[in-house]
Amino acid sequence: MPDPIRLDTQPGYDLWSQIYDDEDNALILLEEPVVHAWLSDVAGLRVADVGCGTGRHTAWLTAAGARVDAFDCSPGMLARARAKTPADRVTFHEHMFPRPLPARDSAFDVTLLALVADHLADLPAAFRELHRVTRPGGRVIFTVLHPAMNLLGLTARFTDPDSGKEVRVAAFEHTFGDYVMAALGSGLTLEEITERKADADLVKKTPRAEKYLNWPMLLALRLRKA
Repeated sequence: MPDPIRLDTQPGYDLWSQIYDDEDNALILLEEPVVHAWLSDVAGLRVADVGCGTGRHTAWLTAAGARVDAFDCSPGMLARARAKTPADRVTFHEHMFPRPLPARDSAFDVTLLALVADHLADLPAAFRELHRVTRPGGRVIFTVLHPAMNLLGLTARFTDPDSGKEVRVAAFEHTFGDYVMAALGSGLTLEEITERKADADLVKKTPRAEKYLNWPMLLALRLRKA
């Protein structure tokens, strides 16, 4: 097989944005029910969707009655997100996280970092920033590709729609403990840890997941700011 194309986060996701919403993504199928269950009561709340991508969570949050600030480093992803969400309920920001977010301290009732952190070198800085912008008593919802996938060599990747070559987006092999300790070190309180594996039900929805059967694919943390 030819060597994959390797791209940094911003150009990688700009290219991926062309096909991202059309892909059969097993990780998203595992992740979205967890996030929706944890954020079932967001009506009237101000929410930060950090690393919003094509706006899959932003669209769901606004439909549930939240007012959302959506952040992403990729203009291509943001263009897709803008096309699917009502402008009067979302403010979009082109932003490279974990640089400080353009938001005041304690600005948000809920802060969401979904399937982003494996692209971040500095986890402590990321969690400190999530802590800063979340109000006291507010929630932080965190999801990421499970570190067990590192053992299989699985990282964020897609097929370039033009060349047909595999593209791998820059990622870091953080451990389970790296994520948990960075969260706790920021001052956030850990309320729940959830792991989801590729099971028979997932394989029925997307046969591509069969190669990962019984492997944990998703790590999710539900946290709160004291």
